[in-house]
Order: sequence, then structure tokens, then C-alpha cells
Amino acid sequence: MTGTRTSPAPKRSAIRALLRLWPYVRPVRTRWASAAIVAIVASCLSLLFPLVLKWMVDGPIAEGDPGGVWLGAGALLGLGIVEALLFGFRRWLVARPLASVEAQLRADLFRHVQRLPVAFHDKWASGQLLSRGTTDLMLIRMFLAFPLTFLIVNGTTILVGFVILLMQEWSLGLVLMLPVVPLIVLCALFEVKYALVSRKAQDQVGDLTTVVEESVLGIRIIKGFGRHRAQATAFRELSLRLRGTELHKARLLAGVLGLMTVIPELAIGAALVLGTIQVADGGLSAGTLVAFLSTALALRWPVESLGFLLAMCQEAATATDRYFEVMDVAEETEEGEEGEVRLGEKTGAGAGGLRFEGVEFRYPDAPADSVPLLNGIDLHIRPGETLALVGATGSGKTTLTALVPRLHEVTGGRITLDGRDIAAMPREELRSLVSVAFEEPTLFSTSVGDNVLMGAGGTDVGDDELRRALGIAQADFVHRLPEGADTEVGEQGLSLSGGQRQRLALARAVVGSPRFLVLDDPLSALDVHTEALVEAALRRVLDDTTALVVAHRPSTVMLADRVALLSGGRVAAVGTHHELLRDNAEYAWLMSGADASTGAGAGAGAETGGIPGARPTGKSLHEGADA
Repeated sequence: MTGTRTSPAPKRSAIRALLRLWPYVRPVRTRWASAAIVAIVASCLSLLFPLVLKWMVDGPIAEGDPGGVWLGAGALLGLGIVEALLFGFRRWLVARPLASVEAQLRADLFRHVQRLPVAFHDKWASGQLLSRGTTDLMLIRMFLAFPLTFLIVNGTTILVGFVILLMQEWSLGLVLMLPVVPLIVLCALFEVKYALVSRKAQDQVGDLTTVVEESVLGIRIIKGFGRHRAQATAFRELSLRLRGTELHKARLLAGVLGLMTVIPELAIGAALVLGTIQVADGGLSAGTLVAFLSTALALRWPVESLGFLLAMCQEAATATDRYFEVMDVAEETEEGEEGEVRLGEKTGAGAGGLRFEGVEFRYPDAPADSVPLLNGIDLHIRPGETLALVGATGSGKTTLTALVPRLHEVTGGRITLDGRDIAAMPREELRSLVSVAFEEPTLFSTSVGDNVLMGAGGTDVGDDELRRALGIAQADFVHRLPEGADTEVGEQGLSLSGGQRQRLALARAVVGSPRFLVLDDPLSALDVHTEALVEAALRRVLDDTTALVVAHRPSTVMLADRVALLSGGRVAAVGTHHELLRDNAEYAWLMSGADASTGAGAGAGAETGGIPGARPTGKSLHEGADA
């Protein structure tokens, strides 16, 4: 994913979206409900203040009783202290459980993202995922702690308050109820508009996060090519775009808050005028008018806060939608727990090892009628054999190797390990049997030893195996690091050279003595002397495993027993290195870098991938596949 994942006008209900959080809230529902009840009691206590004032005005003040005035003042002070203590208690009740809800949401998101197909990560920007795991979850926690509670609290307070107003003076109470319909219409319109702009803002935060992450991780490229101004410009444009969206949100919120303040104020003003007239006519006591107006003023905040609370609810609903957009993506599926043939069982002649049978692959987002990237791949790597995979850039070599550990799923045909279809194997078992080393070595922000031992697949591997793997990869530089294998390598291992990172990646691939080994050009970053040493050590490892090695250089090819040439998504030829050099012009051209017209003949054909001057291959796939 490279751009903002903005949704069209949301047709979802905010309530329906937020209800999806219930499984996470259920474990803490008792404490949360207790906190809501405490908050309701505390809020309703504020409605007792006007009743105390009415008693004071009509009683001690009218009668000139100082003792009664002090008694009323003490009652008001006591109510204020109790209200403050109850609100503090409410905060204590919800703090820990809601923090645990956020932690559980974040843990589930991380676990789910780890189990999503590689195709998902190919399409989604990491910044969008980061914003969902940070900003969006913070909004959800804030919603559970404040808006959700106070929508219930303020709604209850308003209902109780209006009952008290109608009991004090029903005619004035009806005046204050006149704004109810306009306020409901206003809130409905605001909810629709704010939902759109809220989604837009949160998507733009994800885009901005992506730019920041890419700039930090690619700082060497940015500095090396002097592109800091271009990155700063891109960041500024996204920031200004986000600023404009946030200002739009602010204008919407300011407008609704203004109207929700003015409309009730007009009603209170009208009630004040009518109440004053009634007091002057003797139809209403001064204490009742004071109590009525005090109650009405006490309801101002619950009414005026509705706009603010609705805005926070919309942001939380949008954050919930964004969270479940990721959670709703299907994880990698286990298509079967047991294959038709158990690993290690007798399956007939030639069934062992690694076999590709009519394998076809196209990316999930490719049109159904598009030409497959890989089409009709038939290869058999016998037990203990090493096969080198050679082909021009873009021929599908890396994609083919990614199919073995099921980083991608085949769209046709099948792949078997010792006769067992990998699609019928649990992924955990498959990936314990197959070890991989990618062309781009990725290290993590942990120790060198931990990075290497990731390749053990959870098995108990000791220091001897670690030293053995480092020795095979010629990674003895590890012992010269400040803390040896316990040295932290930093983010992506960028504190090490490219060759050092590649050697650690190779050590990670061989540390668990895997049954099957898949190496994607594992020596590309090494100098010729180190490469020779690694190859000598790697030969001993390859003698005990079944391996598929992507190769670009003759020195890497020489590690293999046989070579397969991949061209145009098909296997064009299979044979030994010397056979293909002699019989296949395309292979000779790839290995030498010379013009193919200087090879062993001229001509052109589909078998050569269309390389000018190359001749059709002398060895067919069927002649070499199982030779």
C-alpha cells in the first residue's frame, strides 16, 4: 500500500462499530459499570445544590437566620467534597482495567499481523499499521474511559434534571425542553459530517507515519543522495494536508459546540424572563426561581458537552473500524493437518526430496486472465542434492523460493517435501523443516546470538551449534565485537556492514541443521576471499541437506549438483553447470555477461527467453529434470 486508505462515505453505524469492542470490555465490565454508577451518583449530587439553595433563600435568608445560612453553606461544602471523592474513585476504578483492554487489543493486533500473508504486507504501508497500533488504540482507550461513561452519565443527569425542573415549575420546564428537537437534528447532521473528516484525518496520520519511518530507515540513502530537502518537502505537504483536515474537524466541532451552547442559553434566558414575571406577580417564590435557574445552569455542561462527546465517539468508531480492517483480514490458512503421505514414508521411486509438480503462481491482486508469473514449473531435487536456480532479473527465482516455506501460496500444481504436499502441512512444522536465507539480510534489534538462533525454529540449540553456524558463515568477526555474540546490533543491523549482515543471515539459516535449505543468492555481498571460505564450509552443510540455491555467479553455481535455468516463468533447461554452458546459449550468456552471439551458435527461440543471438537449448526439461 502506498497511499492513504481512505474509505468512501461511511455507511456504518458508530454504535455498531463500537459494539465490536464488547469482547474486550466484557472481562472488565463489572469495574467499568461500577465506575459508571459512581459517576452517575456524583453527577446527580450536583443537582442537590439548587435544592439546598432554595431552602436557604426561602428559609434562613428570608428569616434572617445566620445559623441556618452557615448550616446550608456546610451542606454545600460537604456535597462538593463527596462529589470530588466520587469522581476520583471513578477514575481509579477504570484506570487499570482499561489499560489492560488497550494492551489486549494491541497484543491481538500484533499477533494477527504476524500471521497475515506476505501479500497483505506487500500492499499495506507499515505506517498505516503503526498508526492503528498506537494512535487508534489510544483513541479507543480514551473513549472507554471518558466519552462512553459520560454519555451515559450526562444523559442520566439531563433526564433527572428535567424531572426536577418540571417538579419545581412545569411551565418553565417546558420552555427549557423546546430546544430538544433542534439539538437532536443538529447532533445527527454533525455525526455524519464528522465521521467523514475523522476517517480522513486518521488515514493521513498513517501516511505521515509512513514517511517518517521511511525517512529514518532510509537516512543513509537520503543523505547519500542529498535528498533531505525533497523528503522535508514531502513531509511538509503531508503535514499541511493533515493540518487542513484537523482545522476542518475543529471548525465542525466549534460550530456544533457554539450552537449547542447558544440554543440552551436562549431557552434559559426565556425561562428567566418568564420566571421573573411570575415572581413579581407572586405566583412563584424567589427561592424556587433560584433553584430552577441553578438546576438549569447545572445542566448546561451535560448538554453542551454532548457535541464534544459525540466527536470523541466518532473518532473512536473510526479508530475501531480501522483496527478491525486489519483484524478482519484472513490469516494464513492451514488447509490440512495431515498430508496424504506422512513425511518419511515410502512413496515410490523418486518421490523423496523437494519436488515442484506443475507449479503455477500469480499474485493475489493480479487479474484472473493475466499470464502467471510462474507457469508449469516441474523440478525434482533429490534427497541430499543441491540445485542451483539461475535466471535473468525478473524471471521469478525469488518468488519460486518463497513458495517453499509458503510465504506465498501456489495458484496451481503442488510442492512436496519427501512426497508430502506442503499445502497439507501445518505451517509451523513446514517452517521447522525448511530454513531460508533471503538476498536482503534482515536483522532485528537484539543480540547477534539471538538473531542467529532465530533460525533454530524453537528447538533447543546451544553455544556449540551457534559457534558452528558462525564458523560455516565465516562470521568469526562476531567474537571480536565488544560483547561477542551478546552484542546488540541495533535496528536492522545497520551498525554492521552488508557482508557481515549477510553472513549472519546465512548462519541463521544453517544453525538448526535444517532438512531442507532455501538460499536466495546468499553470497552476493561477500568479497571473493570470504566467499571462497564460505563456499568451502557451506559444501559440508549442503552434503547433509536438500537445498535450492538462487545463484547469479558461477562460483555459487559450482556449489550445486545440478542447475535449473528459469526463463519467462518456466524451467527452460536442467543439467550440470558444464552441460548448460556447452548446450544453452542463454545460460552461457548469464554466466559470462558476454553477448550471446559469441556463444556456441546463433538463432533465436522461445527456449532462450528471446535473447538476441541465443540458440535453442540442447537439453530439454524432461531430459534434465530427473536425470
